[in-house]
Parts: sequence; C-alpha cells; structure tokens
Amino acid sequence: MRPFSFFGALLLGRDTVAAAGNNPQVVDTKNNVTYRGLDRNGVEAFLNIPYGQDTSGPNRFKPPRAFVPESGCIIDAVSYGPACPQPLGNDFLPLGLTNTTEISEDCLNLNVIRPKCQRAGDRLPVLVWIYGGGFWEGQNREITTAPDGMILESVANGLPIIHVAMNYRLGFFGFAQSNALEAEGSENAGLRDQRLAIEWVRDNIEYFGGDPEKITIHGQSSGGLAVGMQIMAYGGSKPAPFQQGICESQALEPGITANFTIDALQLVVDHVSCNTSALHSPETVACLRDLDMDTLLNASAATYQADIAHNIGDIWLPVVDGDFLPAPPSQLIAEGRFANVTVMMGWCDNDLTLFTDTSISTPQDTRSFIKTYISSVSDANIDKLISLYPSSEFAANPTANLSSEFYRTARIFRDILMVCEPVYYGAALAAKGNSVYLYDWNQTILDPILAYTDGISGLGPIHTSEFAYIFGNISHYNVSNYPFNPTPEDYSLVTRGSRSWSTFTSRGVPGLEGHDTFEGFAPSFPVGGQGNSDGTFSVFVAGGPSEGFSATDGPGSTPEIAAQKLKERCAFINSEEIINKLYY
Repeated sequence: MRPFSFFGALLLGRDTVAAAGNNPQVVDTKNNVTYRGLDRNGVEAFLNIPYGQDTSGPNRFKPPRAFVPESGCIIDAVSYGPACPQPLGNDFLPLGLTNTTEISEDCLNLNVIRPKCQRAGDRLPVLVWIYGGGFWEGQNREITTAPDGMILESVANGLPIIHVAMNYRLGFFGFAQSNALEAEGSENAGLRDQRLAIEWVRDNIEYFGGDPEKITIHGQSSGGLAVGMQIMAYGGSKPAPFQQGICESQALEPGITANFTIDALQLVVDHVSCNTSALHSPETVACLRDLDMDTLLNASAATYQADIAHNIGDIWLPVVDGDFLPAPPSQLIAEGRFANVTVMMGWCDNDLTLFTDTSISTPQDTRSFIKTYISSVSDANIDKLISLYPSSEFAANPTANLSSEFYRTARIFRDILMVCEPVYYGAALAAKGNSVYLYDWNQTILDPILAYTDGISGLGPIHTSEFAYIFGNISHYNVSNYPFNPTPEDYSLVTRGSRSWSTFTSRGVPGLEGHDTFEGFAPSFPVGGQGNSDGTFSVFVAGGPSEGFSATDGPGSTPEIAAQKLKERCAFINSEEIINKLYY
C-alpha cells in the first residue's frame, strides 16, 4: 500500500491541529444544529457532515434515508469521514493520489468548503462534486480534487463560490440490480445517494452562506455519467434540485441496458453461495443482506477482474428501473424527458489512450479492440466505423514505441464513449432552449508522471488531465518523487481553467469579460429550435497551443478540430442503428 501523498498528509495534519483551535461555526437555526469546522489553506472546511443514515444490513441496496440531527447537537466537522465500501489502497496512480484507508457502509457524508468569513444569507453559488472511478472506487477526500485552490481562485476572480463533495455507494453496494430489488424500489442506490446529497445542499446550504437556487452539479468519468443521469432523473417529471451541470469525460455510457451488471451480480452471488434460489428472487436479496460487508466486498473484488473484460471498462452501471431511470437514456433524450439546465460537457484530447492496449500495431488489432468493446455492433458497421478513421491520419510515436494504429484505436474509443454521446445529449438539451458548452481539454502535466510510474509516455492529455488545473492547485502532483516541471503556460492555465469553472458556477457562462477566464467560449449549438439539425457544432479547445473556440468544420473551424472530423464521425456513432447496439 502506498503512503498518502505529502500534500495530502499535510492537509490531514492541519485538520487535526486546527480542531483544537478557534474553529469556524455554522448554526442551522431551523433545526438548532451547530457545525464546527476548521481553517485550512485560507478557506473554511466542514468535513464528514452526515446527509444519510447507515446503509448496512437491512438497509443495504435500499434508497438512502435522510440523516436528521438531534435538536441542540453540535457536529464536529473537522476530519474526513469513511469512504463507501471499495478496495483499500490506490491501484490507479496517478489518476488518484490518496489511498482509501477507511471504509464503512455508514458512509453517506459530505464536505463543505467555503471562503473565509462567510455568513448565512451571503448566497454564494454552489458547486457540488460527484467523483468518478468507474462506480467502483472514489472518495470525497481525494487530494487531486481538493477544492481549496479553486475556492481561492474564485475569490480572487471576484466571483466566490462554495464547494460540496459527497460520498455515495459504489459497485455491488450501489448498483446491484435484480427483479426483486426493482420490485422494492432498491435499484440505482448510488444515484439515489447522490440525489439525497444534492437535496441536502438545496435544503441546508443557506446556513453556510450558499444559494440554494444556484447549484451546479459537477462530475468526471463515472461522475460525469452520474451528472448525466441526474439531469434525466425521473424522466424530468420532478423538479431538479440544481440548475446547472458539468460533465467531464462522460455524460452517458454504452451498456446501461445490457447485461454487464446482471452478469457481475451473478458472479458475486455464486461466489458467496447465495445462489440457493433464482438470481432475481427476494431470497437471494435477503441472503446478500445477511452477509457482512467484508465478505461481499471481497467477493465483488475477486470477481471484478474476471468480469471487467465483459465491457473493457465499467460493469456496475445504472439500470432502467421504471422510477429513477424510467426508460433507456437514449429514449429519454430523444423524447426530451430531462431537466432544463445549463450544461458544460467535455473530454480530454487523448482521453482514453491510458485505457487502450499499447501493443496494438495492426489494422486487425484495431478492429479486434473496437469489436470487443462494442461487440453487438454488426461486422459491417464495425468496418464502416473504422473506415471513418483512416490509418494515414494517425502518426506513430517511435520514441514512445506506440504505433499509429494505437492512436487510431484510442481515438475511435474516445469518440464512442467520451465525445459523441455528449454531442448527442448536448444537442437535445440545446434544442429545448438550454445553453450547452463543449470543450476539448488539450494540456497535461501527467505524461512525465506516467513515464515515471508506468514506463509509458506519449499518451498526451489523458483522463483527469484537467484536474491539475481546474481545482486551482497544480502542486497536488508535486509528490512521491514524481517528475514535476510545470511551465508558465501550465500555471497560466491553472488560473484560466479554475476561474472558468467557478465563473460557470456563478454566472452560467465559462468565460466573462474582465476576468481571467477562457476567451470566446460560446454555446456549442444554436439554442432552441432544431439545435444542430445539420450536424454542425462548435468546441472550445482548452489549453495547448491552439486554445480557442472552433466549429467542427467549415470556415469557422481550426485545423486541429477540423482534422478530428467530429461532425461526420459523430453523425455515424449517434445514428439510431448504432445507438441501439450500444445499449443505452
């Protein structure tokens, strides 16, 4: 097990010291509850605030129940709470730098970080973070997403915000699905946890100086998928407890209506000998509830690697349950059954190179990888898809020993999962009158770190590359003897990136004249009417040598965006025939 990063350990040490000092306090006058937080890094932090009750035993899988503190109580919010059940340690450096060391099924807690000297009634905009990790791992104490720098940048920008980060159930505990669970309303538990946390923010953030009517939910990877699901929750039939959303490196995902999660559950059930009845029976659910957390966690971990090839990536996914998700996401999008919210969605330029087989070297290798990922798509359509990405358009990197076919495969993979689905979703949101901002993140400090940790270079701006910038503190990665040589351009992007995210939270636009934010970042689709009826849309390139706003093709496109042929490629990937075979 790797130790905590130095910065993360220092942060935790500050928590302990500050707890003995003159702590900032917040009083919930409605419920007569006092929260005692701590000063750190120039901000005020309130940690491990319970929003939901224990989810163990008979409450396992069930919708979360709100935590109601006793009148007159004092909640010492000075140290982080436990993460939800997941493997301990940190198996995926450098995407995350903080080890998971404490887990519990009593994990529904959140952190509130705010500028100093705020008061009830200040009504600052609120950014609510939903972590990623494949719905398999993640926690609200991860140092790479610590918001202290972002808060300080927002203050310096003249548009201060409050940040909230939640824990929610993961994997088997958060996304188990069966007919018996559906019948009792206990599917999509992890998404329901998120909803309860957002509702807690809506109902309580005013006591911390936040504005309950100006809430932006924000997630990356499976957290971005979660934001996409929250926008379409209940088919838009219930008022959303938020007004804006940010989806980073995912908004939808293939496989939600496939059998990935059911097959994963079957493996767990067999592993713990709860298969005395049918998989979908109430008896099986009762058996699973009777077992202890460690037994179930070990079983899900033991079967996870065996099953992950089933979907290359995520296997514990949301499910169409007739309630929280009343129909397949593609159907809800096509029918306009989602909340009307302002949205920013985007991806990293080389988002999935890290998840692509680096040994790929031939066109057959490319075809095999893509066919494995979208196995239900017909051979004819696989061939047509691949033909849209000619090998000649991708250059090899001999220094990194990566072939042109590797980069070709990674780009196809990226477009299927990270690009074209947000384009599809975004166009529908825009058609209903919502502003939608698309970005392509094109700068990173992770490449030399990956060369150090994994012996792999040349991957470009990979998954999570934006974290070093948007959270306002690039020094999070100056740990563990990692190569750390940020350029002046990197430090400049920290300011622009972070302030653009907080400006979006505050004003609903990622760029604002007179502020050090992204310039020229306009909506990517026409708002209202037919959206992008001709398939044209625009993208803001964030960072890199060609930062700026660009159409996908035509006179308003830059060479870097035009070369990606996003209009043509996404038109095929987002066709009804392909969507039906992507199972979402």
